[in-house]
Amino acid sequence: MATVEVPGSAPTETVRVRARAPIPWHVWLAIGVVVLLAAGALAAPWISPFDPDRTNLLRRLRPPAPLGGHPAHWLGTDQLGRDLLSRSLHALRTSVAIGLLGCIVSTLIGTAVGLAAGYLRGRVDAVLSVIVDTQIALPYLLIVLVGLAVFGTDVHVLIPLVSLAGWESTARLVRGQVMGVAAQPFVTAAEALGARPREILWRHVLPHVLPVLLVQFTLNFPGVLLLESSLSFLGIGVQPPTASLGRMIGEGRHQMLAGWWVVAVPVAVILAITLALQVIGDWLSDRLDVRRR
Repeated sequence: MATVEVPGSAPTETVRVRARAPIPWHVWLAIGVVVLLAAGALAAPWISPFDPDRTNLLRRLRPPAPLGGHPAHWLGTDQLGRDLLSRSLHALRTSVAIGLLGCIVSTLIGTAVGLAAGYLRGRVDAVLSVIVDTQIALPYLLIVLVGLAVFGTDVHVLIPLVSLAGWESTARLVRGQVMGVAAQPFVTAAEALGARPREILWRHVLPHVLPVLLVQFTLNFPGVLLLESSLSFLGIGVQPPTASLGRMIGEGRHQMLAGWWVVAVPVAVILAITLALQVIGDWLSDRLDVRRR
């Protein structure tokens, strides 16, 4: 905290100004990891050294190049001789795309429900709160399993099902924030001047909720990514030949004694991106002081 003297005020009167704290090194590291992995996922078709589905049984279960493996396969090969670096890049592209789309749709649903419940109140709030409580009470994994059993395991089915994960927590958070903002004098003044509810929500309420949504998004995305990876690991998510981080772990779990790197590579990618996003989300939460807002 820096103390600044206010010109024209009494000598004993001061104003404390909160100095902008620099971004910690571990947050910069997390941002770098996210940027690096995102760039690798986007450029996977162009920077992958091999076709991710190309098999070569003569080079199966080769260790990473730094551990004595073939120099062409820097992260080694799997049980079918496929290059792990190429498969990891394409798997990251698939998993991040599904997780990102799912998290965006989930955030939009939760935001819409939270805005309506927090601002309209009354019966609308009561009905939406019952829906949110029902979603929280139901075991979500069971809903996904039933949906996949009924509609199939296609990616176009998986994305909508994944999108239903976590929207209820976003809705409850937004509802609380909206109720606090709606009680402020500037919202009351806008209502007195005849502003329509849509204008009030869009111009006055939503800008105050966006910082909270940003933090919630960074905290929800790892969970959605892990959900997709878990489903693919169980064999009911992304189907072959499409590469997915969870499917890579599921296919390589029987080879851990002969080639531990087959599982270690996708696990390390999932751990890196989830941990980095959690660090960024925690820092944003502290920086924006969401709980006290």
